[in-house]
Amino acid sequence: MNRLTELKKRFDEILNSQNFNESELDYQIADKHLELIKQFDSINTGALSVFDLNKKEHIYSSPKFNSIFGWDMARLAEEGVEYSDSLIHPEDLLFLMEAGCYFASIGFSISTERRANIKMYVDYRMKIRNDEYFRVVEQHSILESDKNGNVWLSLSTLDLSPYNDIDTPLTSRMIDVNTGQLYEFPTQNLGKKNILTMREKEILELISKGLISKQIADKLYISVNTVNTHRQRIIEKLDVSNTFEAVRFASDLGILPGASSK
Repeated sequence: MNRLTELKKRFDEILNSQNFNESELDYQIADKHLELIKQFDSINTGALSVFDLNKKEHIYSSPKFNSIFGWDMARLAEEGVEYSDSLIHPEDLLFLMEAGCYFASIGFSISTERRANIKMYVDYRMKIRNDEYFRVVEQHSILESDKNGNVWLSLSTLDLSPYNDIDTPLTSRMIDVNTGQLYEFPTQNLGKKNILTMREKEILELISKGLISKQIADKLYISVNTVNTHRQRIIEKLDVSNTFEAVRFASDLGILPGASSK
């Protein structure tokens, strides 16, 4: 399995970690969003799209993908993301998938309330019209979550980037517009693969299996206080808010045994 295939599989796994009850999804809500988006699309400079994470498909793709970027809309409808991926610079496509896994893992691990304030920006190279590469900038945000907190509808805006340095690879960042907290990719976080000690990795693996501090202490023949100290150090080293986020983040980075390595 090559790296890109591995990353696409990992990204699908992250998306599939959400459990939707389709009978509880009110698609009249989606229709209302689409009505407003189509109106906004007529005056927006970029091309808008809406992705349904329950159906795993785009339920709206702006005609501007053709008028601005020269996309073949028939191929887009037939091939979906396989077609749009074929237009992305090969180097950036790999980074794009890595960034997608990284940010999706973080985004799904934070609270529903915080997710509403999250926006992701990606600046990368894409073929436009005559097979020439141009820089584009894409913004992602959450349009709607279901009543159980699953991310249901996401909104994307694709526009020409104000920076057209074709030799510069992808840059990506995610920001909480309410707190200003910034996550960047590529990032020093990739160096965190080896930041945890063997004992911390061992404890984090047991946490991932659902063990509480007392059970971990008994299993490793250490005190509960020592376990809790390790838990706090893990949170601080990985720069996350709690051990749930730490497990998700560490799994995505390949820190936990059995997790796919990046």
